[in-house]
Amino acid sequence: MMGSSHSVGATGNEAENSGGQLFMALKLEKPDGQPMPLDAVPHITGSMPIVGSWDPTKATAMEGESSTVWELSFVVPSDHDILEFKFVLKPVDKECEGVFEEGPNRILKAGVMSGGSGPVATFKLPKEYGVQTLQLPVSVVTDLVSPFALAASWRALKKNIKPHGVRALGIPDVSLDQGNATPTPTDQSAQHALELDLEHYEVPPPGSVFDHGVYAADATEVPRGSLLRSASVPVPAPFYGESRKYKLLQGNLTPVSTTDSKDKSKERSISIKDLVKSVAEQATVSGDVKSSLESADKTVGLSPRVIEIGSDMSQIEAQIGLDDEPEVPTEPKSMPEAAGAVAAAAVADRLLGAKERRQLAIVLVGLPARGKTFTAAKLTRYLRWLGHDTKHFNVGKYRRLQFGANQSADFFRGDNQEGIDARNEVAVLAMEDMLAWMDEGGQVGVFDATNSTIARRNMLTKMAEEKCKIIFLETICNDRAMIDRNIELKIQQSPDYADISDHDVALQDFKDRLRNYEKMYEPVTEGSYIKMIDMVSGRGKMEVNSISGYLPGRIVFFLVNTHITPRPILLTRHGESQDNVRGRIGGDPPLSEAGEKYALRLADFVHKRLKNEGTASIWTSTLQRTILTSRHIVGFPKVQWRALDEINSGVCDGMTYLEIKETMPEDYMARKQDKLRYRYPRGESYLDVIQRLEPVIIELERQRSPVVVIAHQAVLRSLYAYFADKPLREVPHIEMPLHTIIEIQMGVTGVQEKRYKLMETQSTKYGEFP
Repeated sequence: MMGSSHSVGATGNEAENSGGQLFMALKLEKPDGQPMPLDAVPHITGSMPIVGSWDPTKATAMEGESSTVWELSFVVPSDHDILEFKFVLKPVDKECEGVFEEGPNRILKAGVMSGGSGPVATFKLPKEYGVQTLQLPVSVVTDLVSPFALAASWRALKKNIKPHGVRALGIPDVSLDQGNATPTPTDQSAQHALELDLEHYEVPPPGSVFDHGVYAADATEVPRGSLLRSASVPVPAPFYGESRKYKLLQGNLTPVSTTDSKDKSKERSISIKDLVKSVAEQATVSGDVKSSLESADKTVGLSPRVIEIGSDMSQIEAQIGLDDEPEVPTEPKSMPEAAGAVAAAAVADRLLGAKERRQLAIVLVGLPARGKTFTAAKLTRYLRWLGHDTKHFNVGKYRRLQFGANQSADFFRGDNQEGIDARNEVAVLAMEDMLAWMDEGGQVGVFDATNSTIARRNMLTKMAEEKCKIIFLETICNDRAMIDRNIELKIQQSPDYADISDHDVALQDFKDRLRNYEKMYEPVTEGSYIKMIDMVSGRGKMEVNSISGYLPGRIVFFLVNTHITPRPILLTRHGESQDNVRGRIGGDPPLSEAGEKYALRLADFVHKRLKNEGTASIWTSTLQRTILTSRHIVGFPKVQWRALDEINSGVCDGMTYLEIKETMPEDYMARKQDKLRYRYPRGESYLDVIQRLEPVIIELERQRSPVVVIAHQAVLRSLYAYFADKPLREVPHIEMPLHTIIEIQMGVTGVQEKRYKLMETQSTKYGEFP
């Protein structure tokens, strides 16, 4: 090992096995008394993901940590490919190749630096530098950090994102421009770019991506086999669905044990023929009974961690206190300062690499009208987008298919044994389908039902024994206005009330159903769980208990940033560039004449569409074609994200597809056969783009104000695929035309889309772009 390394052993095995991320800082130091050319700055050139180019004219400058130390910091997965690089000494503000260090390439793997160049970088300089030989000690500092630190640190704007921008890897990762207080003069045509109403430019989206006629719960998985099949239910208690709370209502103050029976061979078959509807009197809960239940439900030694929503998100890792793996220290690590700049573009993990092999079941818990299905659908979409094979199973859908959609509130009474048996039957069928799918290779199942009693949850836990890990996800809402709104949506959308024309009758029935559930409800205190408490208000909190592992940790961080506040997200490609006209990929070209015209029209559109949205923001990449496209939009803060840069086309940068076909036929065919996974030599694949866009998605979910994203085709395809819940294999083929705005409306009713085509373009004749 060369130089120094922290938090990673000599072999790097700890990092390789941890599944975490590595923050690395390469350093060069000038010893005391060592002469140094006054106008020379150390640079690095090498392989991805350090700089991405061996071209010395594009070498990345190292930042001056002090007057005698230069540093380049970056974040990579712990299982990253071997990185090869060399140090280059270049004059300040001069475009030249500079002087390479002597010796072979340096090699970096898992925080360990090797190669034949040794712990000192030696430069043989020409006479004009004033020094013939320069020797600078080399070191590498490595820290293993969790994804929480990565995702949280870049969002701590006050600490890590200065108004003038933060530079990492030679260019800004994220820079913030607060916007102009006074609009800057623009071309006069900008004021008349859109002479008609915005609706004049609206065009239909291709296909029916967002089908709002489908009830969210019914858009989930369908039963695998016949619903007439017999469902075998293991019986740890004589009365499934029965809660200790309901027993107390009947006058029995002795809590019912749900674990007395340990004979797994005991089963009873539930058949639809055995179901007979019965009605019993409802009881009320007294204050004394509630107090008894609260003390009875406490679990010894339970100490869930609480995450306060709306607190300083830079401290979120400390609040969560989660480990990526058992080897990672439980004490929260403070992020190195420079990592805040690079984390927005950090690679989260390899989609094709080894993740957690054990299947995971996210079991929803909560009263009706608390947003369970909304949360389940959003989480399913997020995990699918990241490449995890995920499916959403809704027990209500099974119930409607098995017993019909016209069940009254009596069906959900706590003393209706037939109703309880029927609901457990469909729960078992859905759970069996989910486990069968996992046996075939599925990774994450989202099990969507009320699951409101300990007995029901114990049943599911027993069924999942040695098959998958269960995490309970409980949604709790005490906001009466939000509950009433959700109830109205249920009445309007649920097939349960499609045949009831009288709104008041339907409303009363649903409220009766809700009261039946409330009498039985037992909050989660057992096992691994996540509680989302009043989070829709933005001032709620989350409790996590016994949560560990990389994927569960990612789920926690995603959920803590989601909400249902309606707001539009506008996606658009930059205006046509000069390389678009030439049919060349990559590069950093300026806009064409048509692109300049679109920039004016886009500014007019944004000012009209968001004229009442004072807190909206404009996001661009760091490439000039997006920045130029945004320059006429005034009055809104602008954020440049390196994570939004176009897919890196590596050695193909600046080429046309015809040139690639003629000079690199094997690569051309490989890309044609698997465009999703094909990685340009020394460049990126679509999967790589999706990985680096994860922080962008998290921030888009967290935003409560409109956002305009001006980016590139591959990037926007990847972002759009998230909102549209597109399969990964379709991402590289999503239509993303120039000079068109895609408006995504996010809110409690799901995702809606509008498209506005502001002008035509001619560059499409050159075929597809990356």
